[in-house]
Amino acid sequence: QVHLVESGGGLVQAGDSLRLSCAASGRTGSSYTMGWFRQAPGKEREFVAAIRWTGRTYYADSVKGRFTISRDNAKNTVYLQMNSLKPEDTAVHYCTAAFGVVTNPTDPNPYVYWGRGTQVTVSS
Repeated sequence: QVHLVESGGGLVQAGDSLRLSCAASGRTGSSYTMGWFRQAPGKEREFVAAIRWTGRTYYADSVKGRFTISRDNAKNTVYLQMNSLKPEDTAVHYCTAAFGVVTNPTDPNPYVYWGRGTQVTVSS
């Protein structure tokens, strides 16, 4: 079992930055892929970014060049640095983890563990 806790969300203005953190506890001794997904009101959950145990990263086109995902394996923590925020980034952002082989880190199906989410609101 893995427990994920997100932090760092908030209300900002367009163009501002935020850094989300996700601390993992429990079964963290194995290699795992971690990701961020988000869900806006009335919309489906969508992929934002992911990072493999090796450090390889993946981004949605909508955030490429603005967001950076990173991880500190010693601290079992993943970060999402969000710059140049836009109103369309407004959503609940969820941290997630997947163990074993993850063929497509942008697909939500391999992810078994999810945090409760943190709200990011960007005003225009």
